[in-house]
Parts: sequence; C-alpha cells; structure tokens
Amino acid sequence: MSNFLPNELIKRLNEQEGFDSEAFNNIHEQGDKITSVRLNPLKQTTIPFENASPVPWCDTGYYLTQRPVFTLDPLYHAGCYYVQEASSMFIAHILKEIGLENSVTKALDLCAAPGGKSTLLTNYLGSESLLVSNEVIKSRANILTGNIVHWGTSNVVVTNNDPSTFKRLPGYFDLLLVDAPCSGSGMFRRDQEAIDEWSLANVKLCSDRQKRILAESLSALATDGYLLYSTCSYSREENEDIVDWIQTAFSFESIRITFDSDWGIEETRSTEHQAFGYRFYPHKVKGEGFYIAVLRKKEDQSTFSKKKIKTEKNHAPLGVVVDWTRQQAEHVPFMHSGHIHIFPKRYEEELKWLQQVLYIKQAGTDMGKWTGTELLPSHDLACSIHIRSDLPAQEVTEDVALQFLRKKSLAREDFDAVNSGWCLVRYKGINLGWVKVLANRVNNYYPTEVRIMNL
Repeated sequence: MSNFLPNELIKRLNEQEGFDSEAFNNIHEQGDKITSVRLNPLKQTTIPFENASPVPWCDTGYYLTQRPVFTLDPLYHAGCYYVQEASSMFIAHILKEIGLENSVTKALDLCAAPGGKSTLLTNYLGSESLLVSNEVIKSRANILTGNIVHWGTSNVVVTNNDPSTFKRLPGYFDLLLVDAPCSGSGMFRRDQEAIDEWSLANVKLCSDRQKRILAESLSALATDGYLLYSTCSYSREENEDIVDWIQTAFSFESIRITFDSDWGIEETRSTEHQAFGYRFYPHKVKGEGFYIAVLRKKEDQSTFSKKKIKTEKNHAPLGVVVDWTRQQAEHVPFMHSGHIHIFPKRYEEELKWLQQVLYIKQAGTDMGKWTGTELLPSHDLACSIHIRSDLPAQEVTEDVALQFLRKKSLAREDFDAVNSGWCLVRYKGINLGWVKVLANRVNNYYPTEVRIMNL
C-alpha cells in the first residue's frame, strides 16, 4: 500500500524532526487493522471478549485480538460497549490530567457524530455534568442520537445546529471539544477512500473550514474553560498551525499533558507559539493517526443575562414516572409531543435556555408515549440506566435475542416468565428492548429503523 500514499504528504512528514518514513510506510503496507472497544461502565464492567488487552491511556478501553461481527452481538446493540479507535480514547486521560474527571461540567461536543467521543465524555465527566452533543448534518445527527440512546444516560442533549448557532450562548460551556472535519490522512490504514480523496487542496479547504468552525464557536466557552481540538490528520496545516492561529486570534494558553513515554505518543510544538500537541502515529502506537491539543481560554468572556423563563404547566403524570423509573428525585419529568421525558433536575432551567437557542433532537430520556391512561414505553426507556430493575423481564438465549433484534416473530413459550403485558427482553442481564406478551403470542416492539438486516 505504501506506493499509494501521497508523495506530498510523505514529503511534508519527512520535514518533521525524527520522523521515520520507512516505518510509517511499512505499517501501511502491512495493512493491519486494529480493533478496539470502550466499555460502558454503567452497563458492562467486565470485558465480554477473550484475550482482550487494555488500552494504556483509557481504563475502559480494550484491544481485541480479532474483529468479531459486532452486529451479531446483542450486547453491542444494548450499548454495553462502543467500537472506537484507540487513539481517540486519549481524551479520557486528558480529562483526568486537567481535573475534569467526575467534575460538575457543562460540555459541548461540537462535531459529535457518530458519538464515540460523546459517550466517552458522558462516562468520564460523570452523572453530575451536562453534555450537549451536536452534529450539523441531519442524517449523521440521527446516528448520533441512536448511539446516545443506547448508552442510556439522561444528562445529554443532542442538537442539530451549525456551529455558528452557539455564538448565542456566550461563556456557557466549561469544556468545548472540537473534533474537526479534516482531510483524513490518519485513517489511511483502514480507509482506502481517504487515500484516494487526499490532496493539498483538500488540506487547505479543511484548514479554512476548521478556522470557520472555531471562530464561530469559541465564544461559547467560558473564561478558564478548556478547548480540546483534535483531527485524524497528519497535516500541520490542520493541526499545529490551527493551534497557532487560535493563540494568535484569541486569548488561549497551551496546556501540557503528561503521559507515560512508553505509550509511544509524540509530543509536538507549534511553530509560532510553541503550543503543545500530541500526535499518534500507527508505527509508534497501537492505533490510527490522531492529533489533539488542549488549550485554556484566558480572555474575559462576557456571557448573557439569564432572565427567568416563564414556567409552563407540566402535565407529565408523576405516578407513571415512579412506576417505570428509579432515582425520581434526581429527575424532572416533562411532556414533549405527547411523550414523557425525564431530565436531570439540576439542569431543568438550563434545558429551557437551550430550547430557546438550539434545535434539539433529544433531551434526557424519552420514556414513551402517554395515551392519557397508560404509557407505551419507548426503546429509549429500555436502554436507559434509570429504568426500574424490577419490571417484568425475560432472560433469553442468544438465538432468541438475535430473532428479537431482527424484529422477527417470537415464540410464546420463550416468555414463560411473564403472564401478559409489557416485558423487557434481557440478554446476559442487559435490557435489549420491549415485547408485549399476550395470551397466545408475543408482539415484538424492537424499532424497525435499527433492526439487524441481512445477517
């Protein structure tokens, strides 16, 4: 494959002191693809794969010895783990280093789809934080929403907005993650199309786009708030040069991150401001190409006046919330489009502000549709970590679980633990979704849009 790597990219990488182009070419020529997953500790605390080895910079990340067919693993669909590139899991280490792990933080993941970094932020920032997970492209926002739902937490708001919209929330966030759209050279080993599409012109186009995204969103970060800027590109124009531009155009200081030298991560410095950055090369780490820098905002960021928003009457039936969820005191229920939702009570007022500014696709946990007399429970509720553990449920075999996930007909005898009514389908103790058990049949309520197809 090395013959197909762009000459201009190799030439520029060779300008970096100590860069080993032979090793870089060889690792691409071998074409090995590394598979790694990150556990959802709210659902899965033991690695469900044999011979997995830990990702050194992320205590919930693991390398797999081979890539299984994840689509045929019910635990994958239940949000027990996320298939994520190992290099990007370094964000977990950064959050610990800068003191944000399990902090009370308002965070924005600006370019969030498909959701790997958002689910990581959810776990490492902790349940007391608020995460706004945004994606500008509508189709990708739908994928993002699905992955957030499977993860099961209620403290995430999924939005579908252009980055410029966040100018209307000046000084609001304590943490801003911008995993910027880039030329994709870091993905060459696993994506042939990325090689075919790479060009210096595209690098320049991406660099300009990255500056636009940052220029239109940085005001949303509070004074002393942290910016995590990352790409899956090797080009300085999209990495160190962007960090220099940020420090020239805005008032930010570079934050140095300490790490074990055995990890193989390369610390770099930008040309103009000597800002710290961290590069992941596939011939030096067990992962793909990645760059990340950490900066802290120093300028005095003005914010907006939070006038009290008129409280609308909330007709969400509290008794239903008690019947179906736990931790009711920590949540506030509200109605939206005929559905009952729950959201962290500590952020009730914040959600109202966000609704004034953003197009929100998902907020908290959608419990289901309220008919006026009963709740038709949603798939979101089945995936939620806040669902009651004593609801009617049936533990099933892998074969039955896969039939359920394909939205196929299910045998009544496989649900002998339930007489009738709504029932959770469980596999290895984890909820997969809902069925309704009747006298002589079982109705499968797994969502059509996410069912397993053609396997």
